[in-house]
Amino acid sequence: MNRPSLVTDNITELLIKIIEFTENRQKILIGNVKSIHSLGFVPEDLAVDEFSSVLTYAVNEHTQSQRLVLYDTENIKFGVGGSFEAKPTVDEYAGEVLEADKDEYLELQISKLLENSLNQRIAAEMLRQRQKTLLIFE
Repeated sequence: MNRPSLVTDNITELLIKIIEFTENRQKILIGNVKSIHSLGFVPEDLAVDEFSSVLTYAVNEHTQSQRLVLYDTENIKFGVGGSFEAKPTVDEYAGEVLEADKDEYLELQISKLLENSLNQRIAAEMLRQRQKTLLIFE
């Protein structure tokens, strides 16, 4: 999907960022499951709370001034042309769970994957609905 061509407004841009973020997170979480038996493996995740804070601020700013303001954080960086990067971080809690109980660790990763999938599906559906609405008004 050629996402830059889909960006027509601020809300659409935010939905696309959510989809990209969740796609990247899914890859990391799947890697966490695949690597469960690898010696020296350290689980990672994306900074979900940071990303959520950035989007909350952006939505609030959009509501007040009809402009999109996205700010960089330690692990989330925004670039030109709508690009952004979410840096994986060590998931210390998952590492502790992995050391204590591999079954519980798998349940944790599956839970994160399910939550992530739900977020991705909601954002994708909202984007589809938004695109339909925008096409009607063209």
